[in-house]
Amino acid sequence: MSQTLVDIGSLITTSSDLQGGRPIIAGTGTSVRRIAALYKQGYSADEIVADKNYLTLAQVHAALAYYYANQQIIDNDLDAEVAEYERLASQWF
Repeated sequence: MSQTLVDIGSLITTSSDLQGGRPIIAGTGTSVRRIAALYKQGYSADEIVADKNYLTLAQVHAALAYYYANQQIIDNDLDAEVAEYERLASQWF
């Protein structure tokens, strides 16, 4: 039986048409940012795969590796999103 090696660099991509050009898991619309947010909420990689059964464990780990390689940028993006949510929410309450 022949096995094919996967270049992990091929698991993450960007497209200006998806997620505002933010990095996504190739072949999906799921952003690295979304995976990082779930992981930061306490979900394990296995739990993320169980919740998003269209993803493989390799894809989730690739997203987490990308996150850790670019943690400050992604964390800043997540923080900005939370701040904007709170700003908008404060207008309603």
